[in-house]
Amino acid sequence: MDIEKLKQLAFNEIDKHRDDIIQIANSIEMEPEEGFKEFKTAKKIAAIFEKLDYPYEEGLAITGVKATLKGRKDGPCIGILGEEDALFNSEHPKADKNTGIVHACGHFAQVAWLAGIAYGLKHVIEHLDGKVVLFAVPAEELINLGFRQSLRDQGKLSYFGGKQELIKLGAFDDIDMAFLQHAQSTIPGRTAFTTSGSNGFVSKYIRFIGESAHAGVAPWKGVNALNAFHVALSAIHAQRETFKDDDAVRIHMLLVKGGESVNVIPSEIELELFVRASSFSAIKEVSDKIDQALKAGAMGIGCSIEIRNSPGYLPMNYDKKLTEYWEKSASKILGEENIHRLGFFGGSTDFGDVMHLMPAIEVQIGGYTGGVHSKEFRLQDEEMGLITPVKVAAATIIDLLSNDAEVAKDVLKDFKPLLTKEKYLEFLDSFFYTSYDDYGSKEKK
Repeated sequence: MDIEKLKQLAFNEIDKHRDDIIQIANSIEMEPEEGFKEFKTAKKIAAIFEKLDYPYEEGLAITGVKATLKGRKDGPCIGILGEEDALFNSEHPKADKNTGIVHACGHFAQVAWLAGIAYGLKHVIEHLDGKVVLFAVPAEELINLGFRQSLRDQGKLSYFGGKQELIKLGAFDDIDMAFLQHAQSTIPGRTAFTTSGSNGFVSKYIRFIGESAHAGVAPWKGVNALNAFHVALSAIHAQRETFKDDDAVRIHMLLVKGGESVNVIPSEIELELFVRASSFSAIKEVSDKIDQALKAGAMGIGCSIEIRNSPGYLPMNYDKKLTEYWEKSASKILGEENIHRLGFFGGSTDFGDVMHLMPAIEVQIGGYTGGVHSKEFRLQDEEMGLITPVKVAAATIIDLLSNDAEVAKDVLKDFKPLLTKEKYLEFLDSFFYTSYDDYGSKEKK
């Protein structure tokens, strides 16, 4: 069967299951779950794989679900990823009333797209030369560091990003290349785009430790940890002029604990902090400056300070050939005029880690409105936002794996990974370290 007939066969199945795709998207959006807690979402996609009689594994990195579709003969393996997790934004109208968790990044659509691709390839995979992995992956949003550290302390995971953990577990070992499609609202309407790269980052969990005292009766007996944080924050701001423009540095933080009572001198302050930049040399340089500023705050007030560092995500490294082939496949559906290449992306994703090991791309798909992560983000166009991306992905898979997988083999032919798996894991591990400095408080490590 020729390529265009295979695509039409896939499109017919996708259209036939249009309501099913929309239903699973709505169901996941209405039950958002935090990373490494996506048990309901995992069950929903596993039920689709079960229904279609696809062999699958579940419980990978706690909630990952991986189905493998085998073609008519051996060949390259294409991994299609869908992220399961949501994030915190209690202002969003669809946020869970109890947790504040909401799908304000469109991950509900990614899992629905996986379901759609599963339907679309049911009668097509037997004509393809290779394998397709449909992979629902956990915990792309790196949030709630305390919770993830507790999982690490219990030995339930080694890394805080879902794809990082899956790489370590070997769940990507049989995948030769991968792509991920992500909801976007930057360019409205029937559009899609790739970027030229992204920031990476490291994360920090920080405790300022002072001494409590009655804030009205005897404040001089206390050591105000909140004041130490304020001094540190000023020192961080004073460093910003030293950041190079080309490094795209971003420093942002969340105060997790700011004291317990207004009439008690705050004795313990906890915060989460990200240091982002476009290269890991820049991240390391800025990270050291931030540590100096944090310690200066503690020293100035006479606190102790604990800084617990952990690896964040690597910058994205798009594969040029795979990008070009995806654009060719997508332009036949969306039109060449609607495929764009934009500049640098200031955010980060653990898919950047995957891009260091194999040819991979992340594509932004339209049909949404409102800024991602904001209270305004939402699906605007069901057809464009939920059905068209499935057809684009299916068409790309067919182009890659048809005719003895000549396109996929061309992508792999000259690819050289930036890191081996072993070097990658060593690199991540090098960012796990904790420092403790006592500048006057009575608490000891």
